[in-house]
Amino acid sequence: MKRREFLQVSALASAQIVMGCGIAAARDNERLPKVASRDKPFALEEATFGDLQNAMRSGKESAVSISKKYLDRIDQLDKRGPSLNAIIELNPDALAIARALDRERKERGPRGPLHGIPIVIKDNIDTRDRMKTTSGSLALLDARPLQDSFVAQKLREAGAIILGKTNLSEWANFRGDRSSSGWSGRGGQTNNPYALDRNPSGSSSGSAAAAAANFCAAAIGTETDGSIVSPSALCGLVGIKPTVGLVSRAGIIPIGHSQDTAGPMTRTVADAAIMLGALTGFDTRDAATSSSRGQYFSDYTQFLDPSGLRGTRIGVARKFFRSGPCDNLIEQAMEEMKRLGATIIDPIDDPALTRFGEAERVVLLYEFKNDLNAYLASLGDRAPVRTLQEIIEFNERNKDKELVYFGQETMLKAQEKGSLNEKEYLDAVAKCRRTSRDEGIDAAMNKHQLDAIIAPAGGPAAKTDHVNGDRGIGGSSSAAAVAGYPNITVPAGFISGLPVGISFFGRAYSEPKLIKLPYAFEQATRFRKPPRLLTTVD
Repeated sequence: MKRREFLQVSALASAQIVMGCGIAAARDNERLPKVASRDKPFALEEATFGDLQNAMRSGKESAVSISKKYLDRIDQLDKRGPSLNAIIELNPDALAIARALDRERKERGPRGPLHGIPIVIKDNIDTRDRMKTTSGSLALLDARPLQDSFVAQKLREAGAIILGKTNLSEWANFRGDRSSSGWSGRGGQTNNPYALDRNPSGSSSGSAAAAAANFCAAAIGTETDGSIVSPSALCGLVGIKPTVGLVSRAGIIPIGHSQDTAGPMTRTVADAAIMLGALTGFDTRDAATSSSRGQYFSDYTQFLDPSGLRGTRIGVARKFFRSGPCDNLIEQAMEEMKRLGATIIDPIDDPALTRFGEAERVVLLYEFKNDLNAYLASLGDRAPVRTLQEIIEFNERNKDKELVYFGQETMLKAQEKGSLNEKEYLDAVAKCRRTSRDEGIDAAMNKHQLDAIIAPAGGPAAKTDHVNGDRGIGGSSSAAAVAGYPNITVPAGFISGLPVGISFFGRAYSEPKLIKLPYAFEQATRFRKPPRLLTTVD
């Protein structure tokens, strides 16, 4: 989920609004406080998949040497030094897997662009290995998945090395009020690598922080509403929230099947396109993937076009603007898109992009109880807790560890819900689909003949606050999340050293078209820059 108030459209808190800067100013070096820890220059800093493949092809590096370099960096900076706390668990078999992939490369050649590439995945994605899958909860410490998730299976087939798992907002931020994104009972608090006292956003917090800080080549996150695009925006990354059904959710601890999906979080659009292609495909374990037949690609790099904005029509969703410095960056991004050949329709008559209102919450409460109980049942006797009710009881018994900062009000409300045949649920699902699709995104795109809709993705990051919980950062994830449509965010600049992102979203299965647009914007602006692991923002 996105932040605690995922169903409310929040104004940027005045405490987090700092002096804005334009696109040109964002490129300048800013006066910032001391770096928390200055290690020696990292050899793989900002390395792309292509860079790593070239290094392995030339013999300069191997899958083993690359993995060791990332593991050394994690050791220096994650739990020690600046203590980013992005990694919840390392894969004890990572180097053995890397050695096997190096032998395979020598004997048969690489499988593809992910061969030997170390990535990390969120700790709600099943792996049948020596790592755990807990969703950050102590209740699942002894759970053992019966098989790999579809996502893990596809990554292994592509030759990627799952280097470890990342911390997250516990239960994907669907537990209680006043939550702090990036905190879990098992993993503690993940910090934003651009300023360690700032929040990385949730719930794919660890995935975002790890990829941004160059702990890995890329990461996988999951989203129900905002949990890929928001942490990507606040950590200076590219994030792709795919159409629901493009990537199987089998083996992912759920919130709600109407909106859940997994997707890539990377430092470039090209790497995100490569990862997305590796994750697609029909899966008998997830009925939603049947709708992707004939609509998915195994190679999305064919849609990378530096001239991809030329001749396009881009609609501006003013509903999601907040009259602050973040908006100033988006305004200048729009001017850059015009320069690159896009026609900007501003505004798009403020369509019913959030008219679903409380219906989203109703849907997710029902689905969380039913989908989570089904997931736990699938583990059989390999799960220490079997139902949502048992998780609630576990938390109460262990409240000194689990409920130390905030409660489990959301879980309690979900437990009160009945089956998915109840009228309240069916009516809410119908309302969400009608308002977000027919009367929302599809209506706006049809009326204005749009290729995509743009809006602020959120930011800048607020300070982490364990007393009051998350504070509003704006954002525009809900429309595409409720519709189950794709959403891609890319860096759009900085405010006092903190990243801000811009989102491109559109119709179902429009990933090929959407990838062209942020790629062209990225190639023209090159806003991404690595974090300096500052203690705070000046």
